[in-house]
Amino acid sequence: MEAPVIEDMIDFRRLPKDTLVLLLLMIYFPVGICLMLLRIFIGVHVFLVSCALPESFLRRFVVRVMCSVLGMHVRQQNPRSRDKNTKLYICNHVTEFDHNIINLLTPCCTPQFEGSTGFVCWARGFMEVHSTLGRGAIGESLQRYCSTEGASPLLLLPEEDTTNGRAGLLKFSSWPFSLTDSIQPVALRVARPLIALSTPETSWLTELLWTFFSPFTVYHVSWLPPIFRQDGESSQEFANKVQELLACELGLVSTKITKADKAEHIKRKRHALPQTSTSIRPASIGLGFMVQGLGTDERGIAKMAQQVKDVLPHIPLNVITNDLAKTNCVNITITNLLENKEESSLEDTETSAFGASVNSSHSSSSSPTIKPAATSFGKSPGDRHLSLQERKEALYNFARRRYIEKHGLDQEDSH
Repeated sequence: MEAPVIEDMIDFRRLPKDTLVLLLLMIYFPVGICLMLLRIFIGVHVFLVSCALPESFLRRFVVRVMCSVLGMHVRQQNPRSRDKNTKLYICNHVTEFDHNIINLLTPCCTPQFEGSTGFVCWARGFMEVHSTLGRGAIGESLQRYCSTEGASPLLLLPEEDTTNGRAGLLKFSSWPFSLTDSIQPVALRVARPLIALSTPETSWLTELLWTFFSPFTVYHVSWLPPIFRQDGESSQEFANKVQELLACELGLVSTKITKADKAEHIKRKRHALPQTSTSIRPASIGLGFMVQGLGTDERGIAKMAQQVKDVLPHIPLNVITNDLAKTNCVNITITNLLENKEESSLEDTETSAFGASVNSSHSSSSSPTIKPAATSFGKSPGDRHLSLQERKEALYNFARRRYIEKHGLDQEDSH
């Protein structure tokens, strides 16, 4: 399956593009407004009931029925696969209310690390965590919580941001998988007619109003069997394994796109329209056509950026995109990024050439697969330049082989 780009994983438009669906939405609009006002009134009573009743099966059943009236229908598959001894649930992230939906099926706690605090955090069903403590202290606190007898399981969303749930999963953060050696994967599918599930930079309150406006939103929850960490398996390897499993269950692609990459893409998308409007001036019709011809297709750049990211996963996506905007070529961008990496590496070696320990630390930080570092520091600038060229050639050949193997190309086609 072809790896998706960020554009495929995010809905930037709330309303549909299809003319027929848009016409149906316009017909439904007055009904949706009436439904939203009625559901706001009912939603207040749902909140009061959930606060009044103690945590029990009866409370979850009553709230679940009332949520169906609000248009939020919950279905679950394989509930017998849920392990009562597992203290950590891992789920993909689609909407702002994923944790509330899982909590309707089984008691669990979801910590909130950023955003609203105090009453709003509690009212939304989150467990407040003081983010000022730092990620290490938070991890230790959650580890103690997981080891507490009788405590409700934790529900964590390692994508750390939402997607539209149709193309792929964001790269899972590794720190949730360091809390326990066993986790329960939860696959979540969400479907809604007429309008998108979520859009970037939209508050949870706005998303709630759109949920009330929509005819219905169906949440499909699938419980997968528990997974245990293997001996010698790192947290990131454990995270990658669970991500691949959930992607396979959902029929999606497991990507290396991170939350930071999504934020950078949204930022570029937000500033793209003003830049385009200011770059095309009505000086002449010929000049306007020329500017449009010189412009690079943003979707094409996003696909090429993903190809470069597969070869050089440690390079930030915004750096790759900026270089592709200049070169419009995957191979040239890979070469440029490798050259920049080697030049910075050579500068670090020259500034610390008289330190015996620095050379060993530099070699340990390089790739364990190809090890293109020189065996000794060159005495003359000419020797150092030759060493740089050899390392550049080795890194380029290695990246080229990875690119060919990744996309199944022939050696002759790559020249």
